[in-house]
Amino acid sequence: MSNVPDNLKYTKDHEWLSIEGDIATVGITDYAQEALGDLVFVELPKIGAAFEAGKDMVIVESCKAASDVYAPVAGEIIAVNDNVVNSPETINSDPYKAGWLVKLKVDSAALANLLDAEAYKKLLD
Repeated sequence: MSNVPDNLKYTKDHEWLSIEGDIATVGITDYAQEALGDLVFVELPKIGAAFEAGKDMVIVESCKAASDVYAPVAGEIIAVNDNVVNSPETINSDPYKAGWLVKLKVDSAALANLLDAEAYKKLLD
């Protein structure tokens, strides 16, 4: 079973969020990186870009396929993790810490539709 930290929020599209006030750090889950395989390329958005929930936000490519990472909630990009552009394999080795993708400034009301760890584990079963 994939690693599912209890302190994060999740989407049905296998993104995770760490929420601190109105800032959400976003990445892909252990399940998602496992399904994709060894990542070889990451394309991140520009700081200042705004996204609606569910819109394509990041592109990750593995030897097997390219995949879009969707904005889990509406928000504005305030930081990107350039380390994963230079070393995409970081997402495979540490998806929940060093492998984060972007930080979004969000409206806290938008977070209500996210899954907690227990609900996400049920989705994986």
